[in-house]
Amino acid sequence: MRITTLFIGLFLFATASLSAQDISEHALGLRLGDSDGFGAEISYQKSIGRYNRAEFNLGWRDSRAFDAFKLAGVYQWVHPLDGNFNWYYGVGGGLGSVDFELDGSDDDDGLFVFAAGDIGIEYNFDIPLLLSLDFRPEIGLIGYDGFENDFDFDIALGIRYQF
Repeated sequence: MRITTLFIGLFLFATASLSAQDISEHALGLRLGDSDGFGAEISYQKSIGRYNRAEFNLGWRDSRAFDAFKLAGVYQWVHPLDGNFNWYYGVGGGLGSVDFELDGSDDDDGLFVFAAGDIGIEYNFDIPLLLSLDFRPEIGLIGYDGFENDFDFDIALGIRYQF
């Protein structure tokens, strides 16, 4: 019985691997979401292996209330679902800086460091377009008082050109 179960499991794994598509070598675009008040981020993905990639996002905001930037990096594992659909998960972190303009006080200004997870689903079109929807929870590790030990839910839609 155990041998039969083992062979069935190996067969299913092998057929799923054979039908899986490779991820794109490079993808560049936008990640549109909350991003802790940063709005849109420039997003770049680089394939590291057949089912692994690194994603880097740069968000910035220049407003009357504050000037800020945030750089995030996530290592992702990509798995095929069905057809052109993939799901992925990852882990990473980042850093940023914020400078509040209205209050005149420098107490809340400064650098921050955070850890992040990532889980999402994507659709790889037959043209070089990749759409994704992901959830990236972030927790502040060190930094200014407004972000340290803070937990943030970041949900975003990604639109990327693959090359």
